[in-house]
Amino acid sequence: MVGTIILFDLRAPEIGPPIGTVYSEALEMARFADRVGFGHVSLSEHHGSEDNYLPSPFVVGGAVAAATERIRIVLNAVVLPLHNPVEIAEQVAVLDQLSDGRLDVIFGAGYVPGEFARFGVSLSHRARLLDEGLELIVRALSGERFEADGREVFVRPMPRQRPHPPFILGGGVEASARRAARLDFGFAPMKPGLVALYEQACRDFGRAPGPVWGLQGPIMIHVAEDKEAAWACLRPHIMHVAGTYARWAAEAGDANSTYDNLVDWETVRASGKYAVVTPEECIVLAREQEARRSSLIFQPMIGGLDPEEAWRSLRLFAEQVLPKLPNLADQAEQAGT
Repeated sequence: MVGTIILFDLRAPEIGPPIGTVYSEALEMARFADRVGFGHVSLSEHHGSEDNYLPSPFVVGGAVAAATERIRIVLNAVVLPLHNPVEIAEQVAVLDQLSDGRLDVIFGAGYVPGEFARFGVSLSHRARLLDEGLELIVRALSGERFEADGREVFVRPMPRQRPHPPFILGGGVEASARRAARLDFGFAPMKPGLVALYEQACRDFGRAPGPVWGLQGPIMIHVAEDKEAAWACLRPHIMHVAGTYARWAAEAGDANSTYDNLVDWETVRASGKYAVVTPEECIVLAREQEARRSSLIFQPMIGGLDPEEAWRSLRLFAEQVLPKLPNLADQAEQAGT
């Protein structure tokens, strides 16, 4: 069965609606996704972004948990070196309880120098902070009372899922693939070519590979009956998002970023990262993504897109695509839609 993800970074740039509208519409879209049988709602994290990029995925995750019943909530990704790991362990446990065990967490080391500077954290320490933080979180969520750096660590409540929710490690370098394997986590590569390394590293540690949140296929799908009109509507919003990621990569000195060459509209549109498809084409794409063991990813309000346009895409998917995908249609029927 093909995976389905509805993703929110809750940006509210000047070219889009006000931030209050973005938040309220996102919750309604999460409810809708829950009813029609989406698998995951994904919540991102960045800090100090002028377009209001979501800095508090745990808070929004709690709101989504209260508004939904079945859909899994994935935090993608928690930038762990910017946070106290004991506090993150507590938030993981509380959100997992609140969501009745529907939480998945992707952790990342972070890469934007400006974010680290605002938190007073050295970017050069991020690998160590990530390692130490992850080990502390896993140990704390085991229920153990222990000392770390001369202080007591004791976390309550425990998460609903035992020993903890599914943990996935994100990253774009070889060390991240090996770290995920060593910790017995799933892996979310930021760049292609790391999956084979992760799977081999898991085998080297004598364990089966965990789930892989792959990069195959588009990172945004928009369903439309008039594709050219939709592309024209999406253009400023996609360019805003691609430009932001390109600037962050440049700030980080990442010359191999997948956004490095996305400098003009023609290149962005041809990159395959963003797909505008008719309902019929979406059915074909769903089968292709299933064969790749990947997902259909929707970013309905990408870069401040008008919620009305976002709703048109989601409803077209629900009405004209989902019934042609039997497994998803069965889920929706069981949910009472």
